[in-house]
Amino acid sequence: MTHDDERFLRRAIELAGTARAAGDPPFGSLLTGPDGSVIAEDRNTVLTDSDITAHPELKLARWAARELDPETAAATTMYTSCQPCGMCAGAIERSGLGRVVFALSTEQLTGLKPPATGAGARQEGPALFEEARKAVEGYYL
Repeated sequence: MTHDDERFLRRAIELAGTARAAGDPPFGSLLTGPDGSVIAEDRNTVLTDSDITAHPELKLARWAARELDPETAAATTMYTSCQPCGMCAGAIERSGLGRVVFALSTEQLTGLKPPATGAGARQEGPALFEEARKAVEGYYL
């Protein structure tokens, strides 16, 4: 962990505080470019935007995928107040970002929250492989 890593993580934590002050869950993130300068930052707006996907990591990954060429994206670092959730981690991977540095781990965050209630959505499958594969087969070649 470098001095710059710590400085950028502190900014991500500040953004998390801004989200909380606005009534949103306390998460913040920023991207630094290849030269180490901040190129984008965001905070959680799940409640204020009425959008369950408005996590800062997802918003920045989407921005990077739209605005950065692949070489630049690979040379960026995302700094985030908490380890990205599964949704955000998938978006980060697909956006081609090069590195993620986080403050709180998922395990640490879980220890700061009340226990989850409810069983979550039940998933069923796989099913209809022969039919479903026709839309996908050959696409990724």
